[in-house]
Amino acid sequence: MFVHASVRTSNMDRSIEFYTKLLGLKLVRRREIAQTNSEIAFLQNPDSEGAAVELTCYRDQKRFIQADYEDRVFDHLAFEVKDMNKTLEAMRAAGVTITDEPFRLTPTGNLIAFVEDPDGTLIELIQRS
Repeated sequence: MFVHASVRTSNMDRSIEFYTKLLGLKLVRRREIAQTNSEIAFLQNPDSEGAAVELTCYRDQKRFIQADYEDRVFDHLAFEVKDMNKTLEAMRAAGVTITDEPFRLTPTGNLIAFVEDPDGTLIELIQRS
């Protein structure tokens, strides 16, 4: 069973705000990890079902640079949204980078768009048809 995916962040509070306020996740727990001089936070759907996103902030990390799109090893996280226009409107108001405006792979398929979290991690938004 898939449990969680960890995404590094340079600013825990900013990332928690992004994932909770703009994507609707809830903060399940947050704690210090003394052994690695880091902090982790787990976020999950409000009903506490499904896999979680673990945000990890390593305090000793000196550089925090997202690779260019073509050079990335990790591609994206995907989230279902109820209303693409409303979601993107809120994200634009918050200054979120929209990398791909909404489109469909087929004429009747799901509506998808891509944005970046505060540290440049690519996020796919999916509005089911």
